[in-house]
Amino acid sequence: MNIELTGTLYIVATPIGNLGDMTIRGIQILKDVAIVACESVRHSKLLLDHYCIHCQTISYQEQNDQQVLKKIMYYLSCGESVAFISDAGTPLISDPGYRLVSRARDAGHNVIPVPGCSALIAAISVSGLPPNQFRFIGFLSAKASQRRSSMKSLCNCKETLIFYEAPHRILGTLQDACQIFGADRTAFLAREISKKFETYHRALLGELYAFIKSDPNQRRGEIVLVVAGKQEKAEGSEIESERILNLLMEELSPSKAAALASKITGFHKQMLYKKALAVQAKKRVF
Repeated sequence: MNIELTGTLYIVATPIGNLGDMTIRGIQILKDVAIVACESVRHSKLLLDHYCIHCQTISYQEQNDQQVLKKIMYYLSCGESVAFISDAGTPLISDPGYRLVSRARDAGHNVIPVPGCSALIAAISVSGLPPNQFRFIGFLSAKASQRRSSMKSLCNCKETLIFYEAPHRILGTLQDACQIFGADRTAFLAREISKKFETYHRALLGELYAFIKSDPNQRRGEIVLVVAGKQEKAEGSEIESERILNLLMEELSPSKAAALASKITGFHKQMLYKKALAVQAKKRVF
């Protein structure tokens, strides 16, 4: 056997879509352990069969974790090693397993990660939004009132925000995000990462909502929503953006002036366009 340590619980990351993303070490660990605890044995069988991994499996879910915990802890106490995998990605990240890891740690057993795929890391890595500081929220409440309450608590957060969302709730979530975070805040939506129909779309929240609403296919599969944190703009720079906008409007239409001013100043085009329309309206009055 090639197990690195005896009596060890291995937390093994698995692919989030493309089976080719499974790591070599992860495959070896799954082949060598005494038993593999799975979030869903039926789902995990596809991965195990693909790599010809013939192992004993057991289902570990929140509902049955007490009886399964007892069995896993028995294996570990006998010096046998156990692997735990979720349906996709890194276990415990919006998946079961926390109590298993905590119990194994409390009992003094080795708990070793076998790194690999993670939807949230994959999404932020290609989002173009600041990755140096981010906050992972996971799934918001299915209840609209609780979802809005959670968003309001995050409204002034400066870190990039990362959410998981179900396809049947994504429109409602985006609509609430537009109202609470502002339709002019930049966001990024990753759908079906590494799968056949994967799509990626970056836009202002208002534009993203309109895009998803117009195409039912964008409301299918597994979704990661990345939202930019609140940006502080200095008063002086805002005044300068308005000065630039006014100068450009002497020669250009409001939409073209706003687009160019946005590129020059970094302010959102939609916000500048509203200001341009207001300026134009004042000129008509006088």
